Amino acid sequence: MTAAARHLTVTGPSGLPLSVHAEGDPAHPTVVLVHGYPDTHRVWDDVAADLSADHHVVRYDVRGAGGSGRPERVRDYRLEHLADDLTAVADAVSPDRPVHVVAHDWGSIQSWEAVTRPGAEARIASYTSISGPCLDHIGHWARHRFARPTPRHLAQLAGQAAHSWYIVAFHLPGLAPLAWQHGLAARWDSVLRLVEGVTPRAGDPRSARELAGDAVRGIGLYRANMLPRLLNPGQRPTLVPVQTITLTEDNYVSPALTEGLERWAPQLWRRTIPVGHWGALLEKGTTVARMVREFTAHHEGGPALPRAPRRLVVLTGAGSGIGRATALAFAERGAEVVLLDRDLESAERTVELARLLGATAHAYQVDVSDGAAMDALAAKVAAEHGVPDVLVNNAGVGHSGSFLETTEAEWKRVLDVNLWGVIHGCRAFGALMAARGEGGHIVNLASAAAYLPSRMLAAYATSKAGVSMLSDCLRAELAGQGIKVSAIYPGIVNTNITRSTTFSGLDDAEQTAQRRRVSGLYARRNFPPEKVAAAIVKAVADDRPFVPVTVEAKAARVLGRLSPGLIRTAARFRLG
Repeated sequence: MTAAARHLTVTGPSGLPLSVHAEGDPAHPTVVLVHGYPDTHRVWDDVAADLSADHHVVRYDVRGAGGSGRPERVRDYRLEHLADDLTAVADAVSPDRPVHVVAHDWGSIQSWEAVTRPGAEARIASYTSISGPCLDHIGHWARHRFARPTPRHLAQLAGQAAHSWYIVAFHLPGLAPLAWQHGLAARWDSVLRLVEGVTPRAGDPRSARELAGDAVRGIGLYRANMLPRLLNPGQRPTLVPVQTITLTEDNYVSPALTEGLERWAPQLWRRTIPVGHWGALLEKGTTVARMVREFTAHHEGGPALPRAPRRLVVLTGAGSGIGRATALAFAERGAEVVLLDRDLESAERTVELARLLGATAHAYQVDVSDGAAMDALAAKVAAEHGVPDVLVNNAGVGHSGSFLETTEAEWKRVLDVNLWGVIHGCRAFGALMAARGEGGHIVNLASAAAYLPSRMLAAYATSKAGVSMLSDCLRAELAGQGIKVSAIYPGIVNTNITRSTTFSGLDDAEQTAQRRRVSGLYARRNFPPEKVAAAIVKAVADDRPFVPVTVEAKAARVLGRLSPGLIRTAARFRLG
């Protein structure tokens, strides 16, 4: 065999011919890709193109689909026959070496049957399951929830029932075949665009009539297996290493279905992609390929992988105040934290505190106003620790002064840190999140001053209003990539920002006196940064886009909506 694309026919134990397509060097680890319903092997085009550079990639049309043989009876679609087909393909393309199986949708359901057979670990080196659980496992999953009907369990059952509406339709005589034959197949591309939000693959050579034929035959998958396995589930453990890729936006398979999977697959790794059912293969093929490559490499003797998703959090201005408190809040919840600050010594002190909580922590020195430095540091962080799951743009400076008193240098200082620092952070780390394809969360620290004008806060309020609008724009732009954005609006918080705040038109002695006065005001208010940190952690957990924190920040927000004229009038008064 050569490394060129090859086509062969494999006949399984039942005598049905299977159309098999292979590419890549056979000397490399073999990956067998198994498609779902109503697809063919072509749904894997993007994944196969990426993986074939360093893997022997094998795809085949499952029975009843594409170029493979067509069973005559519904019972010929039973899972045991489908598992036999997978084994026959593996034996044909890699007779002397275990294969890595990667499967999606019904391809994943049928591959679980092979993976959970006794001794499967000798033939299957690893298994990556995408949006297709083992039916026996789901039978036990449902029984457990019915036996312990807590509100959470009932919500999970109801949620999956809503996801599975089509299964009922597939069991009704004649309904699904008629739908496929009289319009659904011809409009399948539109369904993928409108319902799934993905662009159909132009390379699928099937006509509407051929798609309808594959889809109608594939209904046998549901009728032959669903009720028998769900109503009478068997015990199906496996010693094969399993990687589940959960699609968080899946319209058909809820993430809850993987809960408790460790019971059946003790060697379990979990990954997620913020995408819908078909988006994983049609839009995020390179992301899936990377996850598969990392998993197969690990089980071919390569680098270790974390069993559970590890949360990596990057924070700017992490040396004190809200930044330090937020770093410790994430560290206390098991996150690995990367702490950035212009003052390296203060960042290293936060590292020490985070490590006392049992967290992994790292400190780096950077000036957030320097775009090139931020780009370089983001690349370094990615190389040494990975792409962050959460970015908190917290670094900021304070300034007070009317517009006419504020000098150009003072404007530049405030905007460079408060606005450009956030822009640099979002661009440098946001680009890494987008390229990784696994989503993420960006948190930008604004201020109640963003929507509470004051004659004495022209530069500061403008910078924070810019952060607020930037956050809204980013939220819209990055939503399709699964990257969430939250803007946080603290009010008067007792941090050391007041000790570095500058005041227009004052000499050094007057600046020092005014800092003492303002710091005393903030100290008397005594709202601790730990409460802002708790709001940030909650914003990430609950995906909250707009979070006013203190009472005054919340009140100003409400008042600004009810009576904006009153807010503008109040802005004329000089406070402090």
